[in-house]
Order: sequence, then C-alpha cells, then structure tokens
Amino acid sequence: MLSPLWGHEYMEIKTFINKIKEAGYDGLDTWMPEDPVVKRELLDALQHHELLLVSHQHQAHGVDFTAFKTSFLEYLHFSAQGDPVLINSHTGRDWFSFAQNLELVDIAAEFSAKTGIPVVHETHRGRMGYSPGHLQDYFDARPELTITADLSHWVCVTESLLENFSSTIGQAITRTRHIHARIGFEEGPQVPDPRAPEWKYAVDRFLSWWDAMVEQRARIGDALFMFTTEFGPPPYLPTLPFSNQPVADQFAINHYMKDLLRTRYAEYV
Repeated sequence: MLSPLWGHEYMEIKTFINKIKEAGYDGLDTWMPEDPVVKRELLDALQHHELLLVSHQHQAHGVDFTAFKTSFLEYLHFSAQGDPVLINSHTGRDWFSFAQNLELVDIAAEFSAKTGIPVVHETHRGRMGYSPGHLQDYFDARPELTITADLSHWVCVTESLLENFSSTIGQAITRTRHIHARIGFEEGPQVPDPRAPEWKYAVDRFLSWWDAMVEQRARIGDALFMFTTEFGPPPYLPTLPFSNQPVADQFAINHYMKDLLRTRYAEYV
C-alpha cells in the first residue's frame, strides 16, 4: 500500500515520510522533485525507512507534439531516479492524434526495454487514456500496453458507472499493473468521503473492479501488486462555502482506504 505525497507538499519531506511509515504504508507514490536538495532528502528518507517508490511522470510539456515528445522522454529519465518499482505516466494529451499518442506509448516501451523500469499509462482526464472508448483503440493497437487504473476519471468523464463499457473494462482488468484507489461518481472524480453510507453504491462498484484486478494479477503470479490510496486535497476534496474548509480529512480518508484494502486483499498485498 502506497501513500501519495499529493496534498502534503506543505510538510517537510522527511516529516511526511516518517508519518506514512508510522501509519503502516509500504511506500510512496510521487513525482521526482525538481529541487535537487528536496530530491536528495526524499530518496534518503525512503531508503532509510525501506519504503518502495512509484515515480509519477506528469511534467512533460510542450507547445506542440514535437516539443512534448522530447520533454516526455526527458521526464521518463528524470522519473527513473531512485530506482522506482514503476513509473506511472500521464501520457500524451486528449487532443493529440491517435498516431501521436501511440508514438509516445512506443517511446515508453523502448525506455522500459532499455532501463528495466515498467512504464504504465494512467487512465487520467486530459491524457491519452481519458475515457474507456478512447483507450480501447490503443488496447487494440498495442496488446502489451499496461495501465495504472484510476477508474474515477472514466466514471466522471462518461457520467456513469461504466455499465456500457464491459468489454473495455475486461481488458483494463487484464492490463492493470497499479491501482489508484480513489472512488469517483457520475459527476466527479472523488466522492466526499467513502465512509459515508450515501456513497456505498460507488464504493461497492469500485471494489468489484479492484477485486477482479487483484485476482487477475494473482493468477499470473505477480508478486508485487500495489495500490495507492489516492484521495486528493481540495478541490478534489469538497470544501464548505465561504470558509473553504475541507469536509473531511484527506490523510484520514486515505488511512481508512489503506486499512480497508489491506484487510480485503490480505493474501495478495
């Protein structure tokens, strides 16, 4: 079980890593800091506590595809620092052509072949994998393509619990290497609090997908299958009008999800 750094950037990095170690996490899911001092502190703290690292590539940028492609490969190499278990990639743009995004998938595959670090492509809004219907074309073109399943984005984009995408969901289950365990709903990427009874219907649906993903990885003998409890801070986490106070505590929600998933999948993770 991994904790996100997202939402806790205000904390001194060593303090936060101590916090997640004490909370019982196995590692951290985050992007590499640009500041070399902070990066060194991060990697030293992870090593000291013997915590795993999933590195998050979301920084690639460019005014056109050619510039983005160059930046994408640069940030894959940047994300490889610290010997991550895998790189979770925000690959491409939803407005790039199919051929352009596919070129980025192939660049990532070549990078993985050379470095031995898996690159998995997150199902994220605004990116190549922003919707199930869109990603199906990439599944068809690249049988080896693997994903970080964050189905909260698909639920939000399609305004559904994916009832009409059973075939694509089936393929996503077989291709998932990593799960971002955030629960979305038809009108948003994050329910306010998964502990609240009014969100049980969404929690149950996400658990059913995660059950299938975990069972699939167990069938093929994957000895290291990871969840990141990725409930985020405001504005993902709703706030009260005028005071802007969060309606719940982000760390407490993620801690709850960690314990829920660890109990549910005790024989696997």
